[in-house]
Amino acid sequence: MTSSDRSPPSAEKRLLISLHAGFLLIGIITVLLGQVLPVLSERLSLNDLNAGYLFIAQFAGSLTGTLFYNRAIKKFGFLKLLFGGFCLLAFGCIGLNINSLFWLPAAIYVYGVGIGLTIPAINLLVIEINKEKSSSALNTLNFFWGVGAILCKPFVDYFKSPDNILIPTILLCLSFLLIGAGIRFSNYQENFLKKEKFSGAAKPIWITTAAWLIAIFSFIHIGIESSVGGWITTFESRLTQNPEGGWLSAAFIFFFFMVFGRGIAPLFFKSLTENAVLLGNVIIMTAGIILILRAESFLFLNIGAGILGFGTSTVYPTNLSRFTKFFGHQAIHNATPLFVFGSLGGAFTTWLVGFTSTAFDNLRAGFFVVLVSCFLLIILQIILATGRSK
Repeated sequence: MTSSDRSPPSAEKRLLISLHAGFLLIGIITVLLGQVLPVLSERLSLNDLNAGYLFIAQFAGSLTGTLFYNRAIKKFGFLKLLFGGFCLLAFGCIGLNINSLFWLPAAIYVYGVGIGLTIPAINLLVIEINKEKSSSALNTLNFFWGVGAILCKPFVDYFKSPDNILIPTILLCLSFLLIGAGIRFSNYQENFLKKEKFSGAAKPIWITTAAWLIAIFSFIHIGIESSVGGWITTFESRLTQNPEGGWLSAAFIFFFFMVFGRGIAPLFFKSLTENAVLLGNVIIMTAGIILILRAESFLFLNIGAGILGFGTSTVYPTNLSRFTKFFGHQAIHNATPLFVFGSLGGAFTTWLVGFTSTAFDNLRAGFFVVLVSCFLLIILQIILATGRSK
């Protein structure tokens, strides 16, 4: 990229501010359903199985957005696509106030599509702006997502009423529209589309066993992360006769330690390999879910949530980094199956927790799905590590 082609530094700086603010909002809406689920379930008289279909709607939308991302980015470019994606997030979010078993899942599906479009677009746009320091830039970006996930529960609790979430959803809707407009009308020049044309990675990827194992790893891990984030607030509300436990909730602690773990991850990578960190993480995750399953009090639930959140903190970015190291940096432009498997895992595991909970009339039984998933991750990580070392 020549100096004449490059956007002015001030335009890039303003755009980066909007992208990071937008990613914080995406962190909020990604986990929002789990935080408002008790209100929605009460309002529409949903059991855990039916509530699980709401998660299916979100992840089906996310999957749709991911599948159409490559086509949309080629046609519209980053700025127009992100504006459209943030509009979908805004309209879908406000639709959470609809009292209809048809239109409520439809609204959730709409903002799910927005999630599926905006997350890869923002990640790749940040890489384009920060080619020389892409790893550091992505860690910072995903830190903002985590901050949004942390803020979601106290934000909702502060603005909602016991049976109404209108105010927090209006605030989110307006914020999405504001950020989307800021991105759309920035002065950034989209040279990335002109020069690379999304040609994909030079190496064949999806004919290899390693690629599919990494995708399956993503399926299981995002399933764990999504199901815990989605169901732990409901789990906590059934642990006591007083579900309003304040801002220091299990969901808050789970996401706080997820962000904390990402913040200190560079310390571990100085002395440990990626495979060692990943194996340690999934073992820590297993310990956390065991504590949650045995919890009979807020104390043990919060300790388990913190351990599980810390364990899962660096798994997603490290698995993505492993993918690019296996197949080269340009492989990220041919990673659609990886993102698709992640969306499918989030939908399937979250639904399976609700299905199992309804079958056994006990949400604790549903969380055994998460425990089994953790054991599968340990086995899969050992296979990937030993296979790569040969």
